[in-house]
Order: sequence, then C-alpha cells, then structure tokens
Amino acid sequence: MIYGDILHTQNIQIQRIKINMTKGFLSHCRKILFVPAAFFMITATAEIAAAQTRVYNPIPMNPGVEVTDTLSDQDIPTGESGFARDYIVNLTSGDQVAIDLSSESFDTVLILMSGDGTTIGQNDDGPDGTTNSLLFVRIKETGRYIVRVRAFGPTGSGPFRLTATRLRPV
Repeated sequence: MIYGDILHTQNIQIQRIKINMTKGFLSHCRKILFVPAAFFMITATAEIAAAQTRVYNPIPMNPGVEVTDTLSDQDIPTGESGFARDYIVNLTSGDQVAIDLSSESFDTVLILMSGDGTTIGQNDDGPDGTTNSLLFVRIKETGRYIVRVRAFGPTGSGPFRLTATRLRPV
C-alpha cells in the first residue's frame, strides 16, 4: 500500500502543477489580450474625439470683415436635405448689427443663434426682392453668437459673401 500512497501523492502533485501551469498560462493570456484591447480602446477613443471635433467647429468671424467662402456638401448636414456653414462672432449687449449674406449660386438663408443654439433671428430673402439675405438685430446679451449660412432647398451650394456690421447711431 505504500506504493499506492506514493502514486496518489504524485498524482496530486501533478494535478497541482497542471493547475498552476494553467493559472500561469491564463494569466499570461490575459496580459497578451489586455494590451491589444487597451490599445484598441485608446485608438478608438482618440478617433471618436477627433470625429467630434470635425463634426462641429464654427469658423471665427470678426464684425466689419467680409467673409468670402463656399457652401458645399462637406459642411454641416441640416437634416432638411441641405448643408450649413457656421461662423462664430462675439457681440456686445446693445450692439445693433446688420448681417448681409449674398450668393450668385444659391438662394441664401441666414440664421443668427445664441451660443446655446436658440434662434435670435433669420432671413431668407432680403428687402430688395433678391434671393440674398439681410438681417437686422439688436443684441440683448454680450456673448458668442453663431451666424449660420445655408441654402433654401436641398441642392444649393457654391460661393457666397457674408458680412456682420455693427451699426453706429448718426
């Protein structure tokens, strides 16, 4: 029976070695799998952050300076089958502003929004009977405002001119 006890003891030791080897192997596999997974998460997070930055980044605009630009299908989708281009401008409480948008390529629509996206004013066709836009507004709060350029209808695109002018009392 001593021989049987030795075999039994050896079997137990072999099983312990197998268990330790398996635990070690699994631990090693976790490390191997964790590194690529962590790299993937870092890469995916960076790509998402970059995409979010590309999705909405209004272009700075200074009052009194004419902007010449182009509206295209690479701009912001409006959800109305068209595209928009946004500009950000700093305005002061009490400012009286005239915003003029003109294009020979498309029927313009001009929207002024507060920094939180609330529409302050908008214009489709100017008072001169053309398809250009002209908006007069008095600013109630100092802050950053968004001037949105878009086309009336889903297919408008092309070059345009945009100016925001602070009006002065005479």
